[in-house]
Amino acid sequence: MQFGITMFGDLRFSVEEQKMQAPKERLKEMIEEIKLMDEVGLDYFGLGEHHRNDYAVSAPEIILAAASIQTKNIILGSAVSVLSSSDPVKLFQDFSMIDQLSDGRIEVMAGRGSFIESFPLFGYELEIYNELFEEKLDLLIKLNQQNPITWNGKFRPSLKQQSIFPRPQQDQLPVWIAVGGTPESIDRAAKLGLPVMFAIIGGNYKEYKPLFDYYRQSYQAYGHDMSAFQMGVHMHSFFVDDEKDLMQIHYPNYAAQIDRIGKGRGWPRYTPQRYAQGRSKQGHLVVGDVSSTQDKILEIIETFGLSRFAAHLDTGAARSHLDMMRSIEIYGTKIIPEVKKSLHK
Repeated sequence: MQFGITMFGDLRFSVEEQKMQAPKERLKEMIEEIKLMDEVGLDYFGLGEHHRNDYAVSAPEIILAAASIQTKNIILGSAVSVLSSSDPVKLFQDFSMIDQLSDGRIEVMAGRGSFIESFPLFGYELEIYNELFEEKLDLLIKLNQQNPITWNGKFRPSLKQQSIFPRPQQDQLPVWIAVGGTPESIDRAAKLGLPVMFAIIGGNYKEYKPLFDYYRQSYQAYGHDMSAFQMGVHMHSFFVDDEKDLMQIHYPNYAAQIDRIGKGRGWPRYTPQRYAQGRSKQGHLVVGDVSSTQDKILEIIETFGLSRFAAHLDTGAARSHLDMMRSIEIYGTKIIPEVKKSLHK
């Protein structure tokens, strides 16, 4: 069982100054935060790709490379790399370099992304995003398995006996797939025998159980070795010493970021009532003090039969970098050890 943190590099918005945090400040904060994750014993850190003015990270591999020489043990990965609008060859080379820098601690999580900005930015048609993803995932997998490689596709120039360097330190880069709620994406990952990460960012988390069960059943039906089976979940999280502080430390920035995202999607305004509902026993938020969150994480793991739990920590970037650091410390030193004890009883 692995415990980790995912981030998107959200920029903190100052209500007092009415301006967004400078990207260079948030990027430097993130390196300190990843170092702390490694120090407190987290297993995994994943970083997302976005191309918007409220995020600092358009290329996760840049931060992962910087973090790889500042850390010793933690697995580093993307969460996600938007494969549909990327070049798999360049992605593979970049992550192979970081694998060498990190002594074999890198992985790629491929996904279609929850935003569309990268498609016009890199000259792709949004209407064919699914076809793009399937073709590019096929190429990424073959790059991992074959060198030299011969490959033909519809959207990218062919490769003929082309050698790709550098190779990763690991025999192959671990490739995860981020999936939403569609059976088609779940079945694709199961057919390929790839581990999956489900994102639960709304509603009652137990309502997602049929999707987890479907992946497990499909994975087995395709004849894959169940000893290699891996399945994770990514959920919005935050950890505090005292829950009475949440409305000052976490809620304002969290709500503001949800509203920024929701503005273009027709979402209703985020309210304290919705926040409380999300924090309820079966809600989608893992936000609170040590006692409440460790119990919820344990129940989530047991409900789905997980091999990885990822706390998505930086939606809105909280009130301050110090609050983020404290949240990481609480998670790594107080919550995870107690959850592990319960799992091993």
